[in-house]
Amino acid sequence: MKEIFLGEFIKQRRLELGLTQEQLCEGICEPMTISRIENGRQTPSRNRINALLQRLGLPDDRYYALLSKNEAEVAGLQREIISCNIRHKTEQGLEKIQALEQIIDKDDRITQQFILRSKVFLGKRDGEYSFNEKLDMLMAAIRLTVPRFDLEEINSFLYSFDEVKVINQITKVYSENGQHKKAVDILSQLLKYVQRHYQDILQSGGYLPLIAHNYAKELGECKRYEDAIEIAELGWKSCVEYGHYQFLPGILAIMAECHYFLGEQEKSIERYCQSYYLYKAIDNKEDCLIIRDEVKKRLNIEFKY
Repeated sequence: MKEIFLGEFIKQRRLELGLTQEQLCEGICEPMTISRIENGRQTPSRNRINALLQRLGLPDDRYYALLSKNEAEVAGLQREIISCNIRHKTEQGLEKIQALEQIIDKDDRITQQFILRSKVFLGKRDGEYSFNEKLDMLMAAIRLTVPRFDLEEINSFLYSFDEVKVINQITKVYSENGQHKKAVDILSQLLKYVQRHYQDILQSGGYLPLIAHNYAKELGECKRYEDAIEIAELGWKSCVEYGHYQFLPGILAIMAECHYFLGEQEKSIERYCQSYYLYKAIDNKEDCLIIRDEVKKRLNIEFKY
């Protein structure tokens, strides 16, 4: 799709939502830039196109934009950094971040945000950041593109997928510090935002299952078992409806634990079995072992296979 048509589409959607150019582009680009994009007089970078479309609650996978050599290199390094995050390769990941920092534009706040949250994931060469360091880094990251961001007023702003990831990461930091009620409050707001604003792009984003999983887990930590089951069921339905099955075994395990603490033994056994065999099907040996141990300890049951 040519930029002029994309620009017109962005403008139409922005007006439908009653947004000003300033509200849409805050933290991403200048109002003059969005004006030129809407009028087809400027070719935006791919990450800016994606962020704008996501803030508008639109899928970003329908639109094609040619990558410049620099953008392709940035995207490649980002993929490598994410891989290092998953495999806990701190040294290698930090080297890739250093390379990324050397090639990005000074005003590329979207990539700077990615770098900050990746550093929190990877940690330092000599260990993890402290709770306050992690929180400060993530708050700085979100405020790169949402300058007035407030944890108490999450639904007052628009977010791209990456911005939602940063907020979700903030809840994990609170959870790791034992502040589960704070994590619940943030996730409650975030779930409402995702349900309301991403309804047209849940299939491509998969954020409802992710947020529902984390929210249900934190509710369980607060011993709000019935509420946790309700949210987990929402996540389960979303996993099935939108095909994001990576979250499903964990959601079922949360439900199993909550049913156990509510004294609902049969339901607990059923959910544990579903969770265990899904983990087994994807060869997740670590979580299989955790489920086996929990079921043996709590319900005195052993899986045959």
